[in-house]
Amino acid sequence: MTAVAVHAGAHARGGSLTGTGALVRFALRRDRVRIPVWIAALTFSTVGSVSTFPTNYPTVGDRQTRAELMTSPTGAALSGPGHGLDDYTFGAMMGNEILGFLAIFVALMSVLLFVRHTRTEEESGRAELVRAAVVGRHAVTTAALIVVGGTNLVLGALIVLGLGTSGVESITWAGSLAFGAGLTAVGLLFTAITAVTAQLVEYARGAAGLAGALIGLAYALRAAGDMGDGALSWLSPIGWAQAMRPYVDERWWPLVPAPVLAVALVAVAFALTSRRDVGAGLVRPRPGPRTGSGFLGTPFGLALRLHRAALLWWGTAMFLFGLMYGSLIQDVESAIEGNRALREWVAQSPGTSFTDAFLALILSMLATISAIYAILAAQRLRGEETAGRAEPVLATATSRARWMSGQLAVALFGGAAVILLSALGLGLGAAATAGDAGQLFRILGAGLCYVPALWVTVGVAVALFGLAPRAIALSWVLLVYALTVGIFSGLLKLPSWTMNLSPFGHVPQLPGAEFDLLPLVALTALAAALVAAGLAGFRRRDLHSN
Repeated sequence: MTAVAVHAGAHARGGSLTGTGALVRFALRRDRVRIPVWIAALTFSTVGSVSTFPTNYPTVGDRQTRAELMTSPTGAALSGPGHGLDDYTFGAMMGNEILGFLAIFVALMSVLLFVRHTRTEEESGRAELVRAAVVGRHAVTTAALIVVGGTNLVLGALIVLGLGTSGVESITWAGSLAFGAGLTAVGLLFTAITAVTAQLVEYARGAAGLAGALIGLAYALRAAGDMGDGALSWLSPIGWAQAMRPYVDERWWPLVPAPVLAVALVAVAFALTSRRDVGAGLVRPRPGPRTGSGFLGTPFGLALRLHRAALLWWGTAMFLFGLMYGSLIQDVESAIEGNRALREWVAQSPGTSFTDAFLALILSMLATISAIYAILAAQRLRGEETAGRAEPVLATATSRARWMSGQLAVALFGGAAVILLSALGLGLGAAATAGDAGQLFRILGAGLCYVPALWVTVGVAVALFGLAPRAIALSWVLLVYALTVGIFSGLLKLPSWTMNLSPFGHVPQLPGAEFDLLPLVALTALAAALVAAGLAGFRRRDLHSN
């Protein structure tokens, strides 16, 4: 157990921010590996992406062909509004096809880091030990704001420096500054948003989930706005970053709303901090019945109760995402008629219509995003252990295997349910728009094919939990890789072997492609082996609690 001891004499004259400096130093020391890894990964991936453009798109014709793909509703929904498509330079590619997705990762980094240094500390009991010293009421929140805000500023500066010195044609310093400033503004705003959500709920998972849902809402508003007249995009911080039009004709005024709103949210967070106790949230959980049902007394029943809210929110959100994209089918069919680049893209897969290719692309993306819930659910095993809640359960007649199987069942089958709900939304939207009820069943079947790949990501988390519990955060590496390759493989023209390293790269691209059972069986077997390894490791090791 680790706590920060602050010299009492320094506090005698202190106020609500007393001890902030010591907490900042402690947080930086604690995350001396995590923060540099985040910064390095995002910086090198950004600079590395732009360095591939001259090789992949050497001529003006190559770039304009890519620009034609961006004029479709699919391009607008996935990437952005399409600034500078009439002269599609390498810089315009960065602003249109990299900035929006990178903003999502920056927002996620901000949410996870802030929750780690605030609500997670309260949930583990360490914050109460810190508050036992003379530490100001707002010191913990302020220290987290300084650390996460500083991380965003350093990241933005390094991205500006890396892009500005890349030497790639049309990657100007002004455009690089707009690109980096837009990303930094998004990160700072979601840091402030998380400062508020961390005051509302008791648990770290809830605070991160609520802020994560707002990231999803920002992406959805941006996508819906860019497919329409653009009005909804102005409700999204991601839309504000793209509205700066880096490398096209830079506009600086869209940078203003994010920091202004961030300052207001920080003030709200400070006010809320003064109105709650350590470890409590302003939104108190609803009291349960005096006695629980027999089902709640089982490991699976308890796990399902713990995951119920998250599963409901994830399922609803993914269903709505699928419904939104399914409603684009009619626009997609009309877009291909006057778009040579889209027709050529479809021609690369004989026997596949553009509608099927679009559905396969969206379904792959939805399935990969659904794996985020599955990994979070699997990591709950580690959370229950470190919080000390697993030990009392295991002190009863409940075996380790039985306790673990309850949590594992929710992760495996809950993740499968989220995939199927996203496929249901996509199928209903496509069927209603195209007037073809058969689309629903085809898309549901295609969604089912992604379940084994999702199970592999759960298996990796479970194996790490059993064999190397302190390294369970590494289970995100596979998913981040799968998301990155799935999103950018076309733009960066990555070799086929890069997709083969992702479990989602082995799934038949239904509907449209030929069904192949063998890779699905292989993925299921791999997932089973990983789960078995994790279970065996957990049965042999000691419990570790904070």
